Amino acid sequence: MNTNSNSYTIIYASILVVIVAFLLAFVNSSLRDKQSKNIELDTKKQILSALNVKNVADAEAEYNKYVKADMLMQADGSLTENDGAFATAYEKEAKEQGRLHVFVCDVNGETKYVFPVYGAGLWGAIWGYVALDSDKDTVYGVYFSHASETPGLGAEITSDHFQGQFPGKKTMDGAEVALTVVKNGKVSDTTHQVDGISGGTITSTGVAAMLKDCLSAYTEFLTKNEEE
Repeated sequence: MNTNSNSYTIIYASILVVIVAFLLAFVNSSLRDKQSKNIELDTKKQILSALNVKNVADAEAEYNKYVKADMLMQADGSLTENDGAFATAYEKEAKEQGRLHVFVCDVNGETKYVFPVYGAGLWGAIWGYVALDSDKDTVYGVYFSHASETPGLGAEITSDHFQGQFPGKKTMDGAEVALTVVKNGKVSDTTHQVDGISGGTITSTGVAAMLKDCLSAYTEFLTKNEEE
């Protein structure tokens, strides 16, 4: 074959494209399980952070130590155990399948409940977890993260300073979710409100909306008398 011909060049390029595509598909397939596991471990670390268990070396072991059950809330507020795989996309599960996860945990002999929350900040997605005491009202801890908020401004939702305001706050006011974030320096209800981020008003508003929208979906559980 004439190696200087156009047909040779086209055939040669086509073969290279097929080989490269095959190699990329093989590598992607080989790494998929590892990538999925890493996402799962990162999700478990985030849940642990809401329980104030941070900087863990073995996320799997610590998760199994503190999280006793991954439950799903039913329409009447009761919980049934999740019989599916460990989830990492809670917004998708809630919106597409109506599956609302509640993680039942034990911290030093005390029951805690962890709820996934998700919403939108100024530039993209924000998400996190809220841990409540056994009274299903008092905040034990929170964890928030983001996709693309501004460093030093909206991104401060990840800071200990911001998240540290939540423990001890009350979630409910009667049958309504009252836990919220208000404009920096404008807290008037110290029972339910925390200070927003100075210069990060839109992201702070996003966190407030996220808490209201996501936790309201759990109202039947949060207000359910366990003796019923």
